Order: sequence, then C-alpha cells, then structure tokens
Amino acid sequence: MDPSGKLIIGYERVSSPATFRGVDAARGTEMEPPFAAAGKAEVDRACALADSAFDTYRGLDIEARARFLECCADKIVALGDALIVRAERESGLPRARLEGERGRTVGQLRLFAATVRKGDWLGLRIDPALPDRAPLPRPDLRQRKIPLGPVAVFGASNFPLAFSAAGGDTASALAAGCPVIVKAHPAHPGTSELAAGAIRDAAEECGVPEGVFSHLSGPSNELGASLVNDPRIKAVGFTGSRAGGLALMKLAAARPERIPVYAEMSSINPVLLMPGALKTRADALGQAFAASLTMGTGQFCTNPGLVLALESSDLDRFAASATEALSKIAAGQMLTRGIRANYCNGVARLKSHAKVSHLGSGLEAGEGTFGTAALFQVSARDFLADTALGEEVFGPSSLVVRCHDIDELIAVLHGLEGQLTATLHMEADDHGDARQLLPLLERKVGRILVNGWPTGVEVSPAMVHGGPFPATSDSRSTSVGTLAIDRFLRPVCYQNMPGDLLPPELTDGNPQRFRRLFDGNY
Repeated sequence: MDPSGKLIIGYERVSSPATFRGVDAARGTEMEPPFAAAGKAEVDRACALADSAFDTYRGLDIEARARFLECCADKIVALGDALIVRAERESGLPRARLEGERGRTVGQLRLFAATVRKGDWLGLRIDPALPDRAPLPRPDLRQRKIPLGPVAVFGASNFPLAFSAAGGDTASALAAGCPVIVKAHPAHPGTSELAAGAIRDAAEECGVPEGVFSHLSGPSNELGASLVNDPRIKAVGFTGSRAGGLALMKLAAARPERIPVYAEMSSINPVLLMPGALKTRADALGQAFAASLTMGTGQFCTNPGLVLALESSDLDRFAASATEALSKIAAGQMLTRGIRANYCNGVARLKSHAKVSHLGSGLEAGEGTFGTAALFQVSARDFLADTALGEEVFGPSSLVVRCHDIDELIAVLHGLEGQLTATLHMEADDHGDARQLLPLLERKVGRILVNGWPTGVEVSPAMVHGGPFPATSDSRSTSVGTLAIDRFLRPVCYQNMPGDLLPPELTDGNPQRFRRLFDGNY
C-alpha cells in the first residue's frame, strides 16, 4: 500500500493545485508521490466539517466512541509492513524502533478506549438539593466534563507514528469527544497519510460523523497558522521546537477567542549523580549514560542533555567511562538535514566556548544526515555565569556540570528552566541529600526518576510527560498517559435541571454505574 498524496477531509481524499514532496532521510532525494499542499480553502472545509460533526460525535454512546478508537488501532495494524517501510525511508529511523513505536501508537488508542469506558474522566459530581438548609437552601447541582470542540494537532518530527496523525494528542482528543484536524509534519508526509487513512476508514466503518477527523499536509508555516486562527478550532496539541511552540501560542493568544495550546517543547533533562552512586558504580553509570544519550541518535524529548555531580575522583571515573563508551558508538542518522545542521551548530558552539572542555565524541559521521555524539564538561561556576549553556542541543550531546558542593548543585538547579524530567542516581547513603533536593526538583520537572534513564516513556495512567515552561506551555497537563484527556475537557454545572434533560451519566440511579462524587463522597 502506497500513500496517495491526497489530503483527507472528512471521508474524502482531496487534491490541491499546490504540491510538495517527501524526502528520503538517508539519501536526501525526493520521493514519490507528490503530496497535496493544503491552503486556506482546505482548512476552512475541514474546520466546517469538524464543527458540524462536534455535537453529534460528543453525544455518541460511550461504547461507540471506545469501539471507534479500537477500530483505529486495528486499521493501523492492518496497514502491515507498508507503514514501517515508508516510515523508515522518510525518518531514517530503524525498523525495530518504528515497530515499537507502532505498538505504542495502537496501544495508546486501546488504552484510551478502556479509559472512555470507565467514565472517570467525566469528573461526575452531584450535590443534592437541601431545601431546608438555613439560612439559605442549596439548589441541586450536578457537574460533568464536556469536550472543548475541534482540536488542531501538529505532527512531530521525531515520532512519525506515536506523536503524529494517530499519536497521543489525536487519541486523547478523540477520546474526549473532540474532532481532530491533523497538520502533518512535512518530514514524513507519506507515513502520516497512511496512518490518517486508517483513522478515516475506521470513522466511516464505525459510522462516526464525517468531519470527526481530517488530515492536512503542506510545508508552509501559513498552513499551521490558518488552522490555529480558525475560530472553530478550540485547542491545539503540539510537540516540537520551542520556536514552533511559542509561535503557535502567540497566534492563539492573539485570537478574539483565546484557546489553549498544549505545546511540548524544549528540555535538557538533568541527571544528578549522587556521591554514593558514583562511588559504587561510576564506571557502569558512564556506560549506561552513553547508551541513553545516543538512543535514537539523541532525538528523544527526554534525552539526558545535562549531568550534575559533585567534584570527586569518582566523577572523573564516570567521565572517563562515558567518554570511552561514546568513542565506540557509531554516528546515527538524524531525522532531517535541517535537524542535523542545527545539531552540528550547537556542538560547534560548545566546542568553541572558552570555559567548556570537550571530553570526547563518538565515531565520526559521514556525509548526509549522520550525527556524532559529543560530551562536554564545565564548572558549575561557569555554567551559572552563562545561561546559554543551559539551552537544548537537540541530538546526542550532553554537558557535565562539576559542582563544588551540594549548595552549588542546588544553585545550578535553581537556575534551570522547567524540564520534562530529572533523574537521581543514588544509594541509601544519598537519601539525606536527595530529600533536600526533592522539593526543588518537584518545582522544576514533571517526572522524577531514580536509578534509571529518562529516555523511554511508559504510556500508562500514572505517567506525566510534561513540566514547567518551556518544557511545556502548561505545566498542569501531560501529553502521555490517560490524564492527557483532561487537556481537551472543561467542566459544566447543571443547577436544578429537570431529570429528563440531564445527561444520562448525571441522572438519579447512576444507570451507567460510573464513579461519581455524591454529596462530597465517592
């Protein structure tokens, strides 16, 4: 099965006069077919369909919505090898990684189907009337959460499946009852179209209203701006660069009706190597760190781009072990030539910094889109003096910050921007210092790991893939895990509403047996 090169607007596959082509990541050559580039007319049509479909879709029986999500997963699996082959060519990612990502993509669709069926996401609350309460009676109050409306989802460059057309933003928005319009990432238009076609086919097969899902492709920033500016769009999901996320936030804030933008942006994910851990396993930590740093050629949102530790001979051992391990790791293919160019510029900037030492690199890259791992170190004093050293270098590069004492380490943490993750490597005798650091880490990050590595995000109810700005635009949210559904919901209260007009989930007797807070008690 090959992509058609057409847009998907509702149930229709649509051509446009303007076209562009995908690029083979390894060869740098253009690929077939040419893809339709959406313009304002196509955005208008998709948004009109989504708005028209909204009330019908959100009013569907819960079971029907869950079955639709499961059908989307089944249709993606049915694409078979064609999806993986196309993704390999467009992204340069290896087959094993893409097969795992496909599993994550269909897994989260099925997880949200199960979440929808449970009904907890509805946030049901009932405060029964108290007509005899003095000095004033209490009215009957009932609350549920409803979907916001049509959502614009922007595909990510580094996850052509799990954060793309059928990714977590799409799955959670559809689960919430929101129609979705995907703006495909131009780096993998064929992969995105194939996955989008699976959702389109599932929508038609399940009888959900036309317009619940559309897929628009195109290389221009104007396409994304048109989508965000359309008054029928009520929220935005984005994973990508800080510049891209900030641009979308600015557009959304300038609308007559401001809307939320849930943007996952930049993060350097500090790893703290506590003294006890370094003393007992510095060599092993160095090797494991090198493996995490170079996983996926460093193109994960949670790549360990910063290492913090106290000055010691054990830290020297870690640095030597990590440097030796990196020296044996071949350069990996990066997603696009633009991403590689930005990475090389970031590494060059660190190499030329007067206060930064270059510890070592991986095996040299050849031509094309290959990126070589690089490891640097700097004193905490010099790191604190130059805020640019805390900026993300997207790729397999990391900076070791050598701290004189725990107070200096705390000062470095205080100066950091918001992050997706922080990692503590520690032993039992490090718990005292860790206890001192935890309140600060909680203020800085969305996920705190112990004796692990941040690369790798479990899709589960307890997961948080978010964090304070600029890791994300809204630290109250997560883009991974079942809590992601909350981004696309808002509460509505019904006061003294007649029973026959209430939503079924708020009626007396609780016919759907959903969990409800009744008079303050579950």
